[in-house]
Amino acid sequence: MRNKRYKKFSEKNRCRFCRSQEDPNYKDVGILQKLCTPQGKLFSRKRSGNCARHQRKLKTATKQARSLALMPYMG
Repeated sequence: MRNKRYKKFSEKNRCRFCRSQEDPNYKDVGILQKLCTPQGKLFSRKRSGNCARHQRKLKTATKQARSLALMPYMG
């Protein structure tokens, strides 16, 4: 019987940006909107599955897209 804590780390549990090896960009409005609620709030790390580094970069990319009027501030 194998112990669960020694289970190997799988690819499906990794962040979507770590898997594709690219950072969130303010020009990718489709990806940014998938990670927001209809009210315009960002999903949490737990819900979106992002790592801490990419969640911070996602926050700044969303703010840039909103300031350039690519995304609305509210839904």
